[in-house]
Amino acid sequence: MTAFYVSMFVLGIVTSVHCVSMCGPMVVTYAVKGDDHDSWRSRLVPNAAYQGAKLVSYVLVGLALGAVGSFFSIDGIRPYVMAVAGLFMIAMGLGMTGKIRWAAHLTPRPPKMLVGLLRRLRRKADTEADAGTSSLATPIAFGLATGLMPCAPLQAAQVAAVATGSAPGGGIAMLAFGLGTAPLLFGFGTASSLLPQNLRRRVMTALAVVVIVFGAVYLNRAAMLLGSPVTFDSVKQAVFGGSKASTSVSGYTIGADGVVEVPIKIIDTAYIPSTVQIPADKPVRLVVDRQESGACSDQLALPQLGILVDLAPNAVTKIDLPATKAGNYTLTCGMGMMSGQLVVVPATD
Repeated sequence: MTAFYVSMFVLGIVTSVHCVSMCGPMVVTYAVKGDDHDSWRSRLVPNAAYQGAKLVSYVLVGLALGAVGSFFSIDGIRPYVMAVAGLFMIAMGLGMTGKIRWAAHLTPRPPKMLVGLLRRLRRKADTEADAGTSSLATPIAFGLATGLMPCAPLQAAQVAAVATGSAPGGGIAMLAFGLGTAPLLFGFGTASSLLPQNLRRRVMTALAVVVIVFGAVYLNRAAMLLGSPVTFDSVKQAVFGGSKASTSVSGYTIGADGVVEVPIKIIDTAYIPSTVQIPADKPVRLVVDRQESGACSDQLALPQLGILVDLAPNAVTKIDLPATKAGNYTLTCGMGMMSGQLVVVPATD
């Protein structure tokens, strides 16, 4: 799950260039005003107030959206929620390019009340700048409203927050995104020039690519949880060749009850080995040694077999599998973020 939050932070960094062109004029009106004799620290206070309020807004929105997502994170429908989120993000990315008109219409429009609030805040900031006054209420109010801005990259991040399926996950995801947007916009708060128009177009194209990639990742996670034969890993194996099983069927331990026991370790959010072989048409017991406590690996899923089991942190969990026909089966976590394969081969005895 850490990788997901890092990716949200990176999305925020990329998005921050777009934020400068969208929110920059507002930031400048309250960030550069003040008496010429004011210290540089006092000049940065309004900008810091805005950034802090914006992070609070992002986290609150993320908590709310994550809570909404939790109602749809029931194991049976979780893959479909991820698939819908992925398709929506890809469509949103295509709309951001400005070349796919139908996709552009899919971006949710902000309510008129929010638009009116943003306009009033902008006028108030301009009035204060002309008068040379310095009220922190304006940047704080604007920061709190930013979490609901009509911004496509922000809405893409919000879709990702919903797909986390939990209030804490959504809050942390939006916090990571907000922290990524902060440095550049904070620095821009001390400047008074805007990005050139041609650079803004290039930035929006780059953002569209990032959002489309995020959507593809969610589609892949949905495919993993549904046991689809077509995933990023299956395509990679078809092109570059797959990894071989690290052990053979004859090397497995036989339990006291005569059941074949297959050892698997989970270390650093990865299966070791990532591909294992088990005998076909025989009951098998997976002995999962989970050597971590991260949220991503707290479940083990074999979608084609209808198996989803909770794993104890830093402990061994045994999972009994029914006699299974020969073939390849997806091995993943409950969020579709981990990748492994169970290869069931015909028994030799």
